[in-house]
Amino acid sequence: MDLRLKGKVAVVTGGSLGIGRAVAEAFAAEGVRVAIVARSQGALEQAAREITEKTGTEVLAAPADVSDTAQVQAAVDKVAAHFGRIDILVNGAAHPGGLVRSEIENADPEGLLQDIDIKVVGYMRFAKACAAHMRKGGWGRIVNIGGLTGRGSKQLSGMRNVAVAHMTKTLSDQLGPSGITVNVIHPGVVETPHIHELYAKEAKLQGLTPAQVEANYAKATPIRRVLQVDEIADVVLFLSSDRAAAITGESIAVDGGITRGIFL
Repeated sequence: MDLRLKGKVAVVTGGSLGIGRAVAEAFAAEGVRVAIVARSQGALEQAAREITEKTGTEVLAAPADVSDTAQVQAAVDKVAAHFGRIDILVNGAAHPGGLVRSEIENADPEGLLQDIDIKVVGYMRFAKACAAHMRKGGWGRIVNIGGLTGRGSKQLSGMRNVAVAHMTKTLSDQLGPSGITVNVIHPGVVETPHIHELYAKEAKLQGLTPAQVEANYAKATPIRRVLQVDEIADVVLFLSSDRAAAITGESIAVDGGITRGIFL
């Protein structure tokens, strides 16, 4: 299927590793010029070089702290000046799993505020800065990376994902008349560098080994396995294309069926 993405410009936050890097690499393979954003300049520049060498498409490193509005605007200005346009934004920069994963008596309010500032307000900062460029071209795509904790009551940090879903729907209403779609995807258990940290933490709490924790996640998933980052990237690419022009304001789980709720 021709996604008709070649020549477009995408900004991917959290683009130096994990899902963000996989998304950036998938875009570049389709001929999309990509700017990746993260705080660590060294790791970011290395990722940009490696993806460029692998795909033959230019990838720009644009370091920024998503919790700093001035840095966000400077990064977006850098991308627009370098590539001349911005067509696609993928928001993925956040603390994996959230900072508040404990019971209320041990929950840190400051950690929750940080979670929301980085993920919810950080996403809004980039959406605001990039949408201005998308409106000029009368076309745009914003894909937010949410999380399944927003669809359940297991973790307090899940409220950030509920807020991202609300923001997604609201922005889809506001930006739709300008030809811009906005959607959020909720990844399931995905093989990333950070997932093994989660396995280790859960293993200590449950008195299991990390391998047993991983096996339990796979057993709870109807497709009986952990997802791969490229499977998330495939959905992001589709939502970023002309083929998905009629899909906006939607919350889509890419989770192998692990979500048991029914969402109409």
